Amino acid sequence: MAVPWRHCWRWTTGATSTSVLETICGFNGRSATFAALSLRGTGAVAGSGKERLSSRPEDTSSIGNYILTSRHKSRLLYPTPKPCCSKRIHSDAKLKDPFTLAQKDLNHLYDDIKKELFVSKSELKSLCDYYFDGKGKAFRPMIVVLMARACNIHSNRDGDLLPGQRSIAMISEMIHTASLVHDDVIDGSDKRRGKTTISEVWGEQKAILAGDFILSAASMALARIGNNTVVSVLSQVIEDLVRGEFMQLGSKENESERFKHYLEKSFKKTASLIANSCKAVSILVNSDPEVQEIAFQYGRNVGIAFQLVDDVLDFTACASQLGKPSATDLKLGLATGPVLFACQQFPELHAMIMRRFSTTGDVDRAWQYVLESDGVDQTNYLAQSYCREAIRQISLLRPSPERDALIRLTEMVLTRDK
Repeated sequence: MAVPWRHCWRWTTGATSTSVLETICGFNGRSATFAALSLRGTGAVAGSGKERLSSRPEDTSSIGNYILTSRHKSRLLYPTPKPCCSKRIHSDAKLKDPFTLAQKDLNHLYDDIKKELFVSKSELKSLCDYYFDGKGKAFRPMIVVLMARACNIHSNRDGDLLPGQRSIAMISEMIHTASLVHDDVIDGSDKRRGKTTISEVWGEQKAILAGDFILSAASMALARIGNNTVVSVLSQVIEDLVRGEFMQLGSKENESERFKHYLEKSFKKTASLIANSCKAVSILVNSDPEVQEIAFQYGRNVGIAFQLVDDVLDFTACASQLGKPSATDLKLGLATGPVLFACQQFPELHAMIMRRFSTTGDVDRAWQYVLESDGVDQTNYLAQSYCREAIRQISLLRPSPERDALIRLTEMVLTRDK
């Protein structure tokens, strides 16, 4: 049934006194307490050296503050709207498949990227085109396209993408791929997306140069959009990627700071690109800082949840598919969410973390401790809480099939198996 919706939105929910983690996960006691404490201070994660959050007293856009200082007021997925201006719109659509809904705008994504990377030197072109073979899921461009359409509809436009918004979707995939090329060199990886890595095929030096070239082409495409604010927002992504990589190279001696360090690193390396790309497409259509903040916070929370699930899969995916663990992160010396949660039950892990699992047998012992603990479950619970916050944020926009697809996307993030 069509419901009247209007241009400005106030949202209310029915009142129940249940915390976010309890609502989503149905657990309490020591586990819930530690999960909440692990998020303390993550308001800093949302930023990247700049003010991101609203200064309003009731602001709960930081998931840490949201869990620690507020009570979730509804078990319902959708809040009840209170319209306050003038215009009638309706949305009866069921939650759409995000990839299907965005497909039309992504059909020529990789062709457009290859045009940006066109060079006369054939070897450099082969290097740059290697991962842009059209076989990727284009997860980040898909989110950007859906957010752009959702913001356009919210701003009293039709859903069609503006040229600049389409460019941002392309740029997000270019920045992401360039970061993968560089990560593979740093990590010494030999496989990526089912293919031999660029650094294995052409060598580390040429791989680094190829990543740099992709970033330079993305920067030129960004400049052509002609919006200084958008340039500033997306330039922040590259800074965050570098800072996040440096954070990953170090370990916090103070045990109480490790989880904050881990979440901030996850934001910079993974979520910043999604958050700032979502914000960038909103800037092109709406000057309202609140709308831009909604877009940013949705991307931030989905991005961190995505990384948390990724860290869980490092302990679970290969075990179920191959019958043996891969422990990729442990082998790289990284203490991710499952390990940090497991520390609460197995303090022996602290010493291993500080030596980055470098002693013979560390990786196997740490792996076993994680499996014997509730570290995987706790990390999944934490990812669920970030997705709930993403839903809360995006639900502030006017209903549309694209907005609903972004809601469904949170479920897909949580249930993916690779």
